[in-house]
Amino acid sequence: MVFWFPLLAWALALVLGVLMSLRGPRPFSPSVLVDQLLRYILLFPVGLMGLWAFMGHVFFPAQAAASIGWAPSPFQFEVGMANLGIGVAGLIGAFLGSPGFRAAVGVVALGFLGGAGIGHAIQIAETGNLASGNAGPIFYTDFLTPLAVLGLLLVQRLFRRPAAA
Repeated sequence: MVFWFPLLAWALALVLGVLMSLRGPRPFSPSVLVDQLLRYILLFPVGLMGLWAFMGHVFFPAQAAASIGWAPSPFQFEVGMANLGIGVAGLIGAFLGSPGFRAAVGVVALGFLGGAGIGHAIQIAETGNLASGNAGPIFYTDFLTPLAVLGLLLVQRLFRRPAAA
């Protein structure tokens, strides 16, 4: 499941983002696509992935640690609680968040997930840890997810900027 869940979250975000954009107002606007992709990335790769990681680290710490190639640790509770906060913030940002709130979610996700991704890279380089929870899709989505949120927010801002006279 550790291998497939990040892929499924991203697939759902992309498919639903495109489908909801196509169902939107006519004529089609790239800004609608950006808005919908941002909403569904916040919902699935940030929100639901955060809640999934929370449940794994808090309620199933031995299995979560094994999937990463680590021994269980008391720190998993703290990691799980951080994931809970990011997940809930992602869900709020998907439906109720202002651009500023969404940017804050992206920055926090970049700090936490990007830091986790760097930690995974160090583990791969130093110990050869290729466990699916360390070197699988989660490794890539640790970087992709927050960068996508922040990148889409930047594009969204550029679309909303009035044209220079």
